[in-house]
Amino acid sequence: MSGFVEKPEPIQVPGLVHLHTGKVRELYRNEAGDLVMVASDRISAYDWVLPTEIPDKGRVLTQLSVWWFDQLADLLPNHVLSTDLPEGAPADWAGRTLVCKSLNMVPVECVARGYLTGSGLAEYNESRTVCGLALPHGLVDGSELPAPIFTPATKAAVGEHDENVSYEEVARQVGAETAAQLRQATLAAYSRARDIARDRGIILADTKFEFGYDGDSLVIADEVLTPDSSRFWPADQWEPGQAQPSYDKQFVRDWLTSAESGWDRRSEQPPPELPQQVVDATRAKYVEAYERLTGIPWS
Repeated sequence: MSGFVEKPEPIQVPGLVHLHTGKVRELYRNEAGDLVMVASDRISAYDWVLPTEIPDKGRVLTQLSVWWFDQLADLLPNHVLSTDLPEGAPADWAGRTLVCKSLNMVPVECVARGYLTGSGLAEYNESRTVCGLALPHGLVDGSELPAPIFTPATKAAVGEHDENVSYEEVARQVGAETAAQLRQATLAAYSRARDIARDRGIILADTKFEFGYDGDSLVIADEVLTPDSSRFWPADQWEPGQAQPSYDKQFVRDWLTSAESGWDRRSEQPPPELPQQVVDATRAKYVEAYERLTGIPWS
């Protein structure tokens, strides 16, 4: 059992039809047929959406995505039409709302990895491969790969794991031409972002993109290059052979698996509320990632 500890009731706004409640985002459609994405302050860990929110998290994710969309604009079109608040929307939606073009979404999580960790490391330790791609012997947790690799995954529902799949399986599901486009776009966007982050003293270990089609044009969608969709590591603390400090929900995961939380992640019991010090530390990490990457003070 997993999913929402307490599933929220969506806010009803005149002129908007609520479509979906995700782990972090609420999705609506406006009268023009455009999508309205609202990033909440919810946070998930170990397949649960936790009962405690992280203040400002949704605004950080939204503003960082908008900044990254601009950095990638010459490589790929994106789905953002406006950052204006829809008429009649709550004031709290300001800064966390994107009005987006409705796309024909590709049902693939497009993951690029430049470093070995997470589920990629687990597969490598078993077979010396990641998503069927052979890698050199001798790599450890945090090792930089010889070159970035495309390691796609299937999209999972809330409370379920995404499942890594081979490139050949993606080609079988969506067609060879689309698979090739996804791989090329994913690696190009990752490489651009990796270089930008590196100049700011941050390692982009891996990241996840989502794409859709606007007619025949491949368009990057959802959020991009945020601490929720990426592993960012401080470059000056990078030390292969161990878990790296990270600009994400590391404090949340560490506390949930500690004796202090009293929670057994293997049980069917939902996780507890987060203590204030974990909330504050996690918020600070999200804000630090935004400020270091963009060079813009958070306000």
